[in-house]
Amino acid sequence: MEALRTWPADPPRDAKGWLVSVAWRKFLDATRSDASRRQREERVDDEPVPGPANAVDDTLQLYFLCAHPALTPASSVALTLRAVGGLTTRQIAAAYLVPEATMAQRISRAKRTVSGVRFGQPGDVATVLRVLYLVFNEGYSGDVDLAAEAIRLTRQLAGMIDHEEVAGLLALMLLHHARRPARTTRDGLLVPLAEQDRGLWDRGLIGEGVGILQAALARDRLGEYQAQAAIAALHADARSAGETDWAQITEWFDELVRLTGSPIARLNRAVAVGEAYGAPAGLEALSALAASLPRHAAVAAYLHERNGEPAAAAELYAEAARKAPNLPEREHLLRQAARFNARPRP
Repeated sequence: MEALRTWPADPPRDAKGWLVSVAWRKFLDATRSDASRRQREERVDDEPVPGPANAVDDTLQLYFLCAHPALTPASSVALTLRAVGGLTTRQIAAAYLVPEATMAQRISRAKRTVSGVRFGQPGDVATVLRVLYLVFNEGYSGDVDLAAEAIRLTRQLAGMIDHEEVAGLLALMLLHHARRPARTTRDGLLVPLAEQDRGLWDRGLIGEGVGILQAALARDRLGEYQAQAAIAALHADARSAGETDWAQITEWFDELVRLTGSPIARLNRAVAVGEAYGAPAGLEALSALAASLPRHAAVAAYLHERNGEPAAAAELYAEAARKAPNLPEREHLLRQAARFNARPRP
């Protein structure tokens, strides 16, 4: 699969040697990832148990220790994801929107920085929250299932620290995790949010998440995780896709962009603008963003389809499929492109 992805643009001089080398690196990544998370996964059920966590193991402490003051926040997150979270360098690089080689160098520098440092002074909460957020995202939509572990650790942190952003992150995780049973078919095919069977959503997790979020928002110290959780809560509150309050979701994305300046938040905001105010408005919002952003082509394809441009949509869905970060997403985008290619041409 890696060869199919890279060879058309950069064919190797020694195909067999390339395959052996890449396979060996992939094997080492998988082995290290499995070893770092095996013990924790044995202690965690498949689904997070509602309610406060009673026991605290040393995993969360390791997260704090890796967030060392001697490191920049970005390096701390990268090191923790690799050393404690069990993610591969490729997965971490994708989360940070940088090349894999760049992330490998960043992790190596972080290891050298702390190699002679005593880990007696833990890092700050914001760095640990960022790590937990990225671990959950990888577990929720990536190659390795770490979502339940991230929720477990965030529950522990919420029990230890009275912090509105810790509560916001926990609420965000619960609201997203509640939709998990409806995200794929029995055959593993991806189901878009608008097409999901909302009867499969876990209403218990949704109720818990909304309650945690409301208590956090009442403290009037808004942060990025609370804003994201508010968006997730609006989706959960809609009885059908057609009843979604996209105007309010757009307003929350405005808050999220103000808080973070994140290009990914701007990309998602373009979708919300297109839903709330029409595809042309969404395309206008999208035009201000770099086409190199992950999933930019998929968003553009959807908005062009909504705007009555099937030819452009088909081409963009095919482009998005080629850039998809995982197989289920790729197959979904290929099916979207095939819908247009199967139609008779005028």
